[in-house]
Order: sequence, then C-alpha cells, then structure tokens
Amino acid sequence: MATILIVEDEHEMALLIKRQLEGDGHSALLAHDGHTALLLAAQSQPDLVILDWMLPGLDGLTVCRRLRDRSPVPILMLTARVDEVDRVLGLEVGADDYLTKPFSLRELLARVRAMLRRVELLRRADQADEGPLQLGALFIDPLARRVEVHGSEIELTVKEYELLLLLARHPGRSFSRAYLLDHIWGHDYEGGDRTVDTHVVRLRKKLGDEGERISTVWGVGYRLEA
Repeated sequence: MATILIVEDEHEMALLIKRQLEGDGHSALLAHDGHTALLLAAQSQPDLVILDWMLPGLDGLTVCRRLRDRSPVPILMLTARVDEVDRVLGLEVGADDYLTKPFSLRELLARVRAMLRRVELLRRADQADEGPLQLGALFIDPLARRVEVHGSEIELTVKEYELLLLLARHPGRSFSRAYLLDHIWGHDYEGGDRTVDTHVVRLRKKLGDEGERISTVWGVGYRLEA
C-alpha cells in the first residue's frame, strides 16, 4: 500500500481518482490547489503525487518545481496540453510521467502501478547491490540512496537517480536512448528520446564538473566515463 497525494481542482475527478486508488489498496490524500498540495506533501511525505497541470493560484508546474526542490517523490502529471514543448517543460521541472486528459481510470491505475513498481524494483536492486560506488569525486551510496560530489550531497529526482545509478554501475558502457527509456521509464512510456536527453542535461548540471563524466555517444545514447 502506498500513500498517494492527488492534486486536482476538479472535485468530481479528484474523488473518482481517490476511489480508484483506494479500491486498489492505497491511501489517498486530496488537495484542490497548489498551496494545500505543498502543505500536505510536507506533512504526509507521500510515495507518489498525481498532479494536475492547471490549478488555481499556483499552477502545476510551479508545484512540481517546489516539490522537486525538497523531495524525489515520483510525480505523475495530468494535462490537457499535448504539445511536445509542454511535455519537455514539465520534464525539466521534474515530472516523471504524463497522462493526457481525457484518460480512463484504468490507464491511470496502470501508470500508478508501473511507477510504484519501478521504485520498488530500484529499492530491491539497491539492497541486492549495496556497495557504494566511487568514481572520481562522484560518490553513490545505493543503500542510502545518497549521491555526493566533492563531499556535498546532491538532491536528485527519482528518475535522475535511476539514470545515474544505471550508468555508474556500468562505467564505460554505452546505453542507447531506447534501452534507457525501457529500463527506467518503462516500455509503455510515451515521452520519446527527448525525455532521456532532458534528464541527462539536468543531471549534468546538478553534478557540476563531475557531470562531464556523462558522455554523449553520437547516434547511440550515453555512457559514464570511468
């Protein structure tokens, strides 16, 4: 069972989503505006956030950005905006997945299950391979899910962490964008190659000079240099 925060200003839609999630065994919290969402997120520390793009007051992008400043919680964004520029903008502020309105509750539940499953699989992988990784000034402790550069902790989103950990566990190996999409976002993710590129750009920036270890393999994808 997971604690899931639903941020949706359409009350009827929010209640439908809440019932669907509770029927699947989860605990669901409701917020109908951005300020309430941030307050509930700080109080409850949810396992996943379902976040509507269009909200009164603070919009979904602002809420997403502020959540990312304080937590790596997975975020599923609900949006009626289907343009690629809008999707990339959402990814840049930290959304992990998208669901475009209108959508079926069955599809929503499938996305939620997939996101929670990937987090759990990563947790199990961390426990199975607990040894810390040190590459130059880059240090990763999988058990604590902690990343440091030059001794200072770096805050990463779930997907940024998964991407870095995969690359760091196989230094010198080149990974295609398709492989990274499949193994980190799931084969049913519709974001495309730009999703990987956007996360690599953000990851390089957060890692500072150690971000230069992530090399672009032209025509293929990325690798982390040993």
